Amino acid sequence: MDDYDVSFYFLDITVTNTSTLIEGNTTIQATALFPLDTFAFELIPEMVISQIFVNGTEYTGFYHEGNNVLVPVDEIAAGNTVTAQIFYSGTPPTGSFFVGVDHAHNNNYNMDVTWSLSEPFAASDWFPVKQDLEDKADSCWVFLTTASDNMAGSQGLLTDVVDLGNGFTRYEWKSSYPIDYYLISFAVSDYQDYSIYAHPEAMGGDSMLVQNFIYNTPQCLEDKKPSIDETPGMIELLSDLYILYPFSNEKYGHCLTELGGGMEHQTMTTLGGFWFGLVAHELGHMWFGDNVTCATWSDILINEGFATYSDYLCRYNLVSETEGNSFMSSKQSSAMGQTGGSVYIPIDEIYPGNEWRIFSGRLSYDKGAAIIHTLRHEIQDDNLFFDVMGTFQTEYGLSTATGEDFKNTAEEVTGLDFDQFFDQWYYGEGYPIYDLVWYSAGGEFHLSSTQTTSSSTPFFDMLLDIKLFFTDFTDTIITVHQTDNLNEFTVYTGKEVAVVQVDPNNWTM
Repeated sequence: MDDYDVSFYFLDITVTNTSTLIEGNTTIQATALFPLDTFAFELIPEMVISQIFVNGTEYTGFYHEGNNVLVPVDEIAAGNTVTAQIFYSGTPPTGSFFVGVDHAHNNNYNMDVTWSLSEPFAASDWFPVKQDLEDKADSCWVFLTTASDNMAGSQGLLTDVVDLGNGFTRYEWKSSYPIDYYLISFAVSDYQDYSIYAHPEAMGGDSMLVQNFIYNTPQCLEDKKPSIDETPGMIELLSDLYILYPFSNEKYGHCLTELGGGMEHQTMTTLGGFWFGLVAHELGHMWFGDNVTCATWSDILINEGFATYSDYLCRYNLVSETEGNSFMSSKQSSAMGQTGGSVYIPIDEIYPGNEWRIFSGRLSYDKGAAIIHTLRHEIQDDNLFFDVMGTFQTEYGLSTATGEDFKNTAEEVTGLDFDQFFDQWYYGEGYPIYDLVWYSAGGEFHLSSTQTTSSSTPFFDMLLDIKLFFTDFTDTIITVHQTDNLNEFTVYTGKEVAVVQVDPNNWTM
């Protein structure tokens, strides 16, 4: 599959809210990078293929190799367009979290719902696909036919709703933004559409759609509306801190399902509820995960670490500083709950069946967010830190990036060297442990700082804040630079120190 570049996915499928059955066709449009005599894609054997057309010609000699489908074709020259249309049907397997399609019943509202979840390796459970993070399609259409008492949500704009006259309706969704394979989705239920609008400052008074498909009962709207109504404020905040919401020409939205958590499907998050932190986290993914997607699963920091940090920013700015600080403290404590494991994921730890290593709450989410917070402190300038975030979005937007790419952007914007920072915090394991001995005499504060570490990383070169409480009941914060396992510091204060507090604002673990 490395011999072609995907430009467009068009899913035209029939779905139901009562099972995971799917039938229909998917069109993959691509450009041949080399001469092609075989067109390959991924689709699990449980999905039965009835016909395959490539550039208008039907080919019947296709065959499976595991989840790969190979189609011998008349040679296609490099640079030429390949249009493959695959007709298929089947019931994707269920029974675990990482399955492509799932179905459930909500007892509270008496609703059936079916939804997709393709991350990281399960898009091929329900549509023909090339599962390559670095090969984003330029655009996608998702046409969903379902019983007329249902509604079905997906990416981009709902361009038409077609009554087919046979008790079925087709919802035609079109998105013109580049999209990674696992961010294509659907959800179907007896929904109602509760739409509101956000007004990011960068839109100059214009508005953008926030479209929410929730269960079609008055009680559901009454229950969910207060939380949903917090979403525009989050969009406006993150648009100010990063860059304008990346898909503002289309929408942001939610499809309510029975998913245990949320999934940042591009422009239309799938989630199981509307609690503040979940909505903030999944929204943060629109910048980090969707606009800029991790180039490899090893670099899941780009997705989950930054989405968790977006949750922190929303709590700190929209709820209270106390709430934000408490949240960050909990992430740091979680990260220190064990000593092993790095935020960067070694390639040999990434494979089907080991998905929870990618989505480790402690490492990918919590420690990821914690080291971003520490990096912010290392920069020592909030405006510069958010310039890094915005520049990264601009440089790698609608594409993919690695942790190294983020490091390079941070170095370009700040002029600082972050090699050591990434070696110890991103690729390394554990955290620093400090033993401080101090005394105050003659208007000077003397500090002996000994650093050991919890794991294999031998040393953490870092800035450390020390809050000094003086005998006259005033206080100040000094920042020292730990450059070795043992450092001695002397600071002139002009007064006597009574008490010290290490890292008073929880910048680091």
